[in-house]
Amino acid sequence: MPKNVPGPYYVDESCISCQICTDEAPKHFKMTDINSNAFVFKQPKTDAEKDVCEKALSICPVGAIGNDE
Repeated sequence: MPKNVPGPYYVDESCISCQICTDEAPKHFKMTDINSNAFVFKQPKTDAEKDVCEKALSICPVGAIGNDE
């Protein structure tokens, strides 16, 4: 299974594969090949990218997205 790239944002094992994060922030979140879990493939660098990742974090229905900043 692909893993989150190193950095503050991550998706944990509580992901239910709803794909909300991949819809909201497709430049940062992807689904695994078998759609079993989302993961962060690109950490945000700009404020605009951070904002979109924060939006995905805030609307995740199970709180599977985290930010260690």
